[in-house]
Amino acid sequence: MQTPSKRIEELGLILPPAPPPAGLYKPVLLVDNFLYVSGQGPMLTDGSLYKGRVGDNLSLEEGKIGARHVGLTMLATIKTHFGDIDRIKRIVKTLGMVNSHPDFCDHPLVINGFSELMADVFGADHGVGVRSAVGMMLPAGIAVEIEAMFELHK
Repeated sequence: MQTPSKRIEELGLILPPAPPPAGLYKPVLLVDNFLYVSGQGPMLTDGSLYKGRVGDNLSLEEGKIGARHVGLTMLATIKTHFGDIDRIKRIVKTLGMVNSHPDFCDHPLVINGFSELMADVFGADHGVGVRSAVGMMLPAGIAVEIEAMFELHK
């Protein structure tokens, strides 16, 4: 298995700028052998946010694209605030939040956009962890927000 940084390069992924914290919190926190990443929104490479409401003005597929953008944003945040992405062994836990219409109920399918990216970067086993996906209103009208926990190599 290649390192995550080599996979990012091989896949031709372009990471957006890491967003500054939108409140009083740490973007990442290292506790023992685990890296916790605060909720990330879908930042585009030009620094703008991917906005919309799934089931309203965004389709399921567009929501999934937003979740993929969150994955890219999270990788950028890790690199900026933690450093060596190759120290990550695996993703452990994901909480995916979808800005959705009350009648929309396919939140897990939207969050697959994030999970598929993590599997591409960290491998089919280490890139898939436990996960929850829920619908709610999100700040600034962003389409998706995701927080995650990663295990580090010892």
